[in-house]
Amino acid sequence: MAAQPPHREGSLEAPTRHALDWKNPEFYDEGALFQELERVYDICHGCRRCVSLCQSFPTLFDLVDESETMEVDGVKKEDYWKVVDHCYLCDLCYMTKCPYVPPHQWNLDFPHLMLRAKAVKYKKGDVKLRDRILTSTDAVGKFAGIPVVAGIVNGTNRLRPARRLMESVLGVHADAKLPEFHSNTLRKRLGKLDPDIAATAAGGTQGKVALFTTCYMNRNEPSVGEDFLAVFKHNGIPVTLPSQERCCGMPKLELGHLDAVAEAKEFNIPILARLVDEGWDLTALIPSCVLMFKQELPLMFPDDPDVQKVKAAFFDPFEYLMLRHKAGRLNTEFKNPLGRVAYHAACHQRVQNIGPKTRELLSLIPSTEVDAIERCSGHDGTYAVKREFHESSMKIVKPVVGRVKNAEADYFGSDCAMAGHHIENGLADGRVASHPISLLRKAYGI
Repeated sequence: MAAQPPHREGSLEAPTRHALDWKNPEFYDEGALFQELERVYDICHGCRRCVSLCQSFPTLFDLVDESETMEVDGVKKEDYWKVVDHCYLCDLCYMTKCPYVPPHQWNLDFPHLMLRAKAVKYKKGDVKLRDRILTSTDAVGKFAGIPVVAGIVNGTNRLRPARRLMESVLGVHADAKLPEFHSNTLRKRLGKLDPDIAATAAGGTQGKVALFTTCYMNRNEPSVGEDFLAVFKHNGIPVTLPSQERCCGMPKLELGHLDAVAEAKEFNIPILARLVDEGWDLTALIPSCVLMFKQELPLMFPDDPDVQKVKAAFFDPFEYLMLRHKAGRLNTEFKNPLGRVAYHAACHQRVQNIGPKTRELLSLIPSTEVDAIERCSGHDGTYAVKREFHESSMKIVKPVVGRVKNAEADYFGSDCAMAGHHIENGLADGRVASHPISLLRKAYGI
């Protein structure tokens, strides 16, 4: 086992995150990367606390246990990439498990190390065409959203022979649940919003919100965005849309294409910063997009004042509503009970350090019992649809599916709509996931 610093008791301070030094040439030095991978893998091997989180850690521990030395020094360097490929940057190991994160002297940030490794792979050109396509959400959505094309794409995705062909040619697993595409997008449906209600600041909020529609909600589930608008208007909160937007950059971040993340940032941040200057708070219906603006971009661009401005103004939707509830500004006149709700807390919402706001709000609804499931669904946006990872993703979601079955719930779903549909895929009983904001609208009866 490699030498490690003397053990000391863990710090009682909250975990701190260092800025991502991605513009430093050493960041892409493969030799330096492998030294750090060996150091961190050795610490993880000695701890093994994260074994149940995702497939990265079982993969690492199997490699160690099956090596000649049964230590990290017995693992072939080329096999280090197997661990990297299974990481989808959920951040749960950093935020909920690892005792060695900063300010601990071992300074272990597993997700950012995996991100660095993915960036090195991307720089080397070691990226599949499929992965480039799947992470180009704006381009794919724009093409698949053409009225005639949308019908063809959606129909093809439901045909078993076509899906088998897609698996063999493109590497998209035939059993993975793929989203539908809508030509009547959320931005078209909402149009140019002209709020007809006055904003009321409360609970640290300005009382008016700009909705970053996100690639997914705009083109794949626009009805959820309509539910959002109905709920916020019902609570006296004016809603607007940014004049323009591109993908937040999270898919490219997970690919390691950091230059593409920077390009998306250069487009989105000035528009969002102007909205903040005009007094608007910001939100999005995909936790990964919220996290991108709250954490990932601020860590990539720590010295950009507009990035920090946007960070400070960005809220999870349920965080926003609960802040206003604390200040007495939430409409609690619910007309319809929801019964039993099996609610999956999305990883990228959990790591925002805001608490279980969705569960808290749904629990305010009379005759409603919320069974919160705090386990990763294993979807990640692209991980679950890839041929080589789909089986692992179904293994990861299995305990979540089991909890939903045991709950005998009237409704189930997740803040991450994609995670909700992955659970749906695991249930395979015809039930359909409901987004919590849609359940809230149902409870209001609006």
